[in-house]
Amino acid sequence: MKDVICVKVRLKPNSLDRVRAWASEINARRAEALETLAKEGVWIESVFLDRSPEEDYLVYYMRSDSIEQARTAAIESTASIDAFHSKFKREIWIEVRKLELLVDLQRTDA
Repeated sequence: MKDVICVKVRLKPNSLDRVRAWASEINARRAEALETLAKEGVWIESVFLDRSPEEDYLVYYMRSDSIEQARTAAIESTASIDAFHSKFKREIWIEVRKLELLVDLQRTDA
């Protein structure tokens, strides 16, 4: 069984252009991003935009061999895409809140 986590990230006001540029860059560098995920033991990483009239958020869903292993590998990474992502986080993220897992269904026959 893999570890699973979902977090909600509050974004700085008026940062949607930067958020969309970040997402575009990650998608354009898909092969590089997938390579770093493999090194981190991450199987799935999905990011959703949650907009409201008051604030905007990113919702991150991740499934990995070990959440702690993935965090450590990301912190220690020297890959340019990880540096790009870390800079984005420092400049745009305000707060990260872990969401409570209520249901986690995973088929094992696939």
